[in-house]
Amino acid sequence: MVKAANSRGDAPGTPPRTRILVIGGGYVGMYTALGLQRKLRSGEAEVTVVTPEPYMTYQPFLPEAAAGAISPRHVVIPLRRVLHRCRIVIGQAQRIDHAKRTATVTTLATPDEGTGDMEIEYDELVLAPGSVSRTLPVPGLADYGIGFKTVEEAIGLRNHVIEQMDIASSTRDPAIRDAALTFVFVGGGFAGVEALGELEDMARYAARYYHNIKAEDMKWVLVEASDRILPEVGPEMGTYTVRELRRRNIDVRLETRLESCENRVAVLSDGARFPTRTVVWTAGVKPHPLLAATDLPRNERGRLRCTSFLTVEGVEHAWAAGDAAAVPDITAETPGSTCAPNAQHAVRQAKQLADNLVAALRDQALTEYAHKYAGSVASLGLHKGVAHVYGRKIKGYPAWFMHRTYHLSRVPTFNRKMRVLAEWTLAGLFTREIVSLGSLEHPRAEFELAAGGGHAHHPPRPAPNPPEDGKG
Repeated sequence: MVKAANSRGDAPGTPPRTRILVIGGGYVGMYTALGLQRKLRSGEAEVTVVTPEPYMTYQPFLPEAAAGAISPRHVVIPLRRVLHRCRIVIGQAQRIDHAKRTATVTTLATPDEGTGDMEIEYDELVLAPGSVSRTLPVPGLADYGIGFKTVEEAIGLRNHVIEQMDIASSTRDPAIRDAALTFVFVGGGFAGVEALGELEDMARYAARYYHNIKAEDMKWVLVEASDRILPEVGPEMGTYTVRELRRRNIDVRLETRLESCENRVAVLSDGARFPTRTVVWTAGVKPHPLLAATDLPRNERGRLRCTSFLTVEGVEHAWAAGDAAAVPDITAETPGSTCAPNAQHAVRQAKQLADNLVAALRDQALTEYAHKYAGSVASLGLHKGVAHVYGRKIKGYPAWFMHRTYHLSRVPTFNRKMRVLAEWTLAGLFTREIVSLGSLEHPRAEFELAAGGGHAHHPPRPAPNPPEDGKG
């Protein structure tokens, strides 16, 4: 175990700077550090941000990145550029001992150093590791499932979909063709519906460039365990979304679960069987596993118990917000309600957290977090969407335009706003890009082949499909 280099090194005679440790570089981590960077006086505190990736991902743009409407590099915000007054440590927090004010961190250099994990000391802790995909023990899911929570997964899924179309176009085996052109999405929330809507729209457009694939040859299936999709936009807009998706020949199955996807066959609880090479899992999230490796209080769902001031309940010098925190919703009519784990709350909580932390350092009064949920917007593909904002229900092109306008206003930095706007403008003037760059996932494969050290990587051939035709 080695001590981090951020131990106090203050000049003699000067008051020690407060060491603030921010765990996580997502919405809450980045916006909290940004707020601290702007509000702290010179020499008042030092801020260290520990994050697995050197960028923050603006997740609402992942579906458009997957569809090729936005370049992957414009969906992420480089932390070192934005947080230029903070110390950025690329690594994964393994444990937090708040009683001792220490965090154990594994960095990219840890395996080569051979001296063990890094131990970072702090005075104030901001815990914002976010969430991870909530998976279930579905047979075959770990082997064949594809997530949709990171930019890498979004671009990988785009490449995968186009690659399946290439396979279907070139194979002489009808079973392989049918499996390649069948796409199963599990989860009817924002991630699942928007990813399905954008990718189906993209694939439908791409089909015109294949001599032997038509849009109607592809089978798109949305599986949702509850009786409706997109609950955030309300029952009426959720019902409209189902009708809109079915009008596009998308098979929407409500009150249905994925029972298995072993041997590349999606078996549903209603008895349907779909031979498929694509199972996208977007069935919710759960708190980050790091929370279980802390000595901080958690609720029954594993989230940190917090106060409305964004402090950890019953603990001094610990703060939390976002997906990892159960923050009381003081604007809700139902007593005991907590804020939903979504971006709308996370961004606003982060700004309030930064204000409160600075106020605490200066012995000033803290302010409760209060934000009434404004509504939601969702894209269903190019020029299609739904919205329920301030009680108003909007659908079609106006909702799609509202979706783009809202998220353009929310994506951090003027630089990213202009780049995204430029890409949207160019996309309106030219045709879509439909190329697959799957080789990016294995960049050394070609050189290894040339050097005689191996063979160019090819995806493993799926197990033979059973004789079912995929119809329930």
